[in-house]
Amino acid sequence: MKQQLQFATVPCFKRWSRKGYGIFASLGLRVTIGVLSASMCMVARAADGKSEAPADADSIASIELQSVGVTGTRATSTRSLTTQTPVFSRSLDGAAALPTVESALRVSPAVDVRERGGRSVQSDFLIRGGTVDQSMVTLNGINFTDARTGHQSHSLPVDMGIVSSIAVLDGVAGVGAYSGAIDISTSALEPNSLRAEMAGGMHEYGYVAAAGNLTRGDLSTMAAASFRNSGGYIEYTGFTNVNAYARAQWRGLDVQAGYQHRSFDSNGFYSLAYPSQYEKTSTALASAKWQGSAGPWQWAASLSYRLNTDQFELIKGDPSKVPFNHHITDNWGAELSGSRQWVAGKTTLSADWAYNHIWSTVMGDLVAPKRIGSIEYNHAASRSVVNATLRHRKDFGPAYVAASGGYSHSPFGDVGLWSATAGWQITDAWQLDAGGVKSMRLPTFTDLYYTATNYISDHNLRPEQAVTWHVSADYGNGPLSGRLYAYYRHGQNLIDWVKDNADAPWRATQLSKMDTYGIEATAAYAPRWRWLRAVQVSYGWITQSHDAGERDVISKYALDYMRNKASVRADFTPAPRLTLSLTGTLYDRIGNYADRSGAVRPYRPYFLLDAKATYSFWGRRMSAYAEATNLTGTRYFDYGGLEMPRCWLTAGLTLTLN
Repeated sequence: MKQQLQFATVPCFKRWSRKGYGIFASLGLRVTIGVLSASMCMVARAADGKSEAPADADSIASIELQSVGVTGTRATSTRSLTTQTPVFSRSLDGAAALPTVESALRVSPAVDVRERGGRSVQSDFLIRGGTVDQSMVTLNGINFTDARTGHQSHSLPVDMGIVSSIAVLDGVAGVGAYSGAIDISTSALEPNSLRAEMAGGMHEYGYVAAAGNLTRGDLSTMAAASFRNSGGYIEYTGFTNVNAYARAQWRGLDVQAGYQHRSFDSNGFYSLAYPSQYEKTSTALASAKWQGSAGPWQWAASLSYRLNTDQFELIKGDPSKVPFNHHITDNWGAELSGSRQWVAGKTTLSADWAYNHIWSTVMGDLVAPKRIGSIEYNHAASRSVVNATLRHRKDFGPAYVAASGGYSHSPFGDVGLWSATAGWQITDAWQLDAGGVKSMRLPTFTDLYYTATNYISDHNLRPEQAVTWHVSADYGNGPLSGRLYAYYRHGQNLIDWVKDNADAPWRATQLSKMDTYGIEATAAYAPRWRWLRAVQVSYGWITQSHDAGERDVISKYALDYMRNKASVRADFTPAPRLTLSLTGTLYDRIGNYADRSGAVRPYRPYFLLDAKATYSFWGRRMSAYAEATNLTGTRYFDYGGLEMPRCWLTAGLTLTLN
């Protein structure tokens, strides 16, 4: 076994030495802001020996990990009534090799992350057998999902250093979250601190970050910025990424703003026939949220804005052969809710509004040309969506029931929406929960309008609709915890991009119906022994049946799904001040793809091993780390033909100043 492991890791170390990057040469500087977990992960429940019934959607979930005067919140959509599935907690998972948000999501049995390029340059989040466009992405409870394409929804200006927790919202009624939502929370664990980081590694990788937070009375502020780049692991895969983010909280007011700029070579990202593709995107976002009370009423309101620009070059630097595509997408959002507790329970009336607009050189209806900057846009489209919901919750000691009803209005018509859930805290250790939700999603601007080389859109697409049922059981007692989650989703009018053969163009189409069945199981053991801190095992299984009408097509999204995912993680403390984390994950995807030669092939299972070692010193204010992703150098791809990086080693130095 020892010889086999050494053989498997040889390609990794050969590349490291060939590039000429030693670990010591890659050491840099980092100061870590402590972050507060705002979702109750299973290991934390195990430590407390109990689990809590899910709170109503507009309540604030807060867990005080240290007495530092700062708390975090998990604010969900006003339409959400169902439970949450914890994915990441900084306090519990910080030792693992999780350099990006996408890497944290990859090991969750509830989420399928399909990446293009290294270090999550472009990633798709697929929840429980859904597609990229069926997932809602929120930041601190604010919906920042992109209306043009789900490929841009992951582009949030936050790094793992300021992410406190990640959770999957198991259901959100109405428009926007057909298969669920991913909420990313940011917060600081310590009231006053500074952070800086420099790291480097293989593939000419470099990372620099700075952050700080300041607390004075009721005012808490935090700000962070980072720069990340790489020369690429193969030809045309280099990238540059810049993030800037700030958040301020004062009493019931919560304001956040951020900016991200990405430029990256896109070897075969959208067509394997063109290796020299290139893309440049910018995202600016901002939101303000307020929570307060007046008499017996509790009120919540929010306003948000997201601007995304995109320049895509099929042949890098040469618009004479294929003109560049340019897009500007505006996304506005607002929510308002009022709730009141009375003898019959808690009643909430809420409404939310979203406005989406796009300027484009190829996407939308033909309009009079409009010059923005140096680009002349001659296509545009817009739409507004309104959701209104009335919901009620009643607690019966250790049990509760809740239900909601309402409607969604959009240019595609009016649709009724509903959700229902019930839970029972059987004992301090056992909790049961069950529920259902009706959800939908509108066709993206890409689905409706994008027609270019090898792509044919469809103006007549209809919204997708789904009804999802779930049942879950949670256990937490001492160092042992576990969760079993099962679901069934009946979907109608599913949108997909398909091709009849390897040489045919991609075309938007609609499947009449699809049934998805899934089971997720997770177990964790956190003995906190001197040498073993925690072990976590998870498994997810999905199967689908569909009426596609076309059985032999090559699917880009809907008919490819992660059939099996199994993950094991162990955190060790082999010596004082030294921590080691190992994560191994097996991926088994169903579906077919056309490779670069045009041959149609099935997806093959693959295994990834990630590792991270951290040594703390100088009173734990400083620590050195080395991490490796895909340690065994496995050849794999999430989208057929797009080869992902083999072993990637990085190292750095962290410093915390309080």
